[in-house]
Amino acid sequence: METIPNDPMMLFSFINMKLRDEYPSLDELCASLSIDREWLENKLASVGFEYSVENNKFW
Repeated sequence: METIPNDPMMLFSFINMKLRDEYPSLDELCASLSIDREWLENKLASVGFEYSVENNKFW
């Protein structure tokens, strides 16, 4: 398993890079990296980001 950043801003950058380069959806990213989607969305929401299905990224 790949180590993911704990810092929310680094996590934001890491996840968006993975979504852009490797995964067509957040569900596929979470399944592949063994990340709880609810945890991820809550962690990024705590600093003001939310996932856009249409754009396949957090903003």
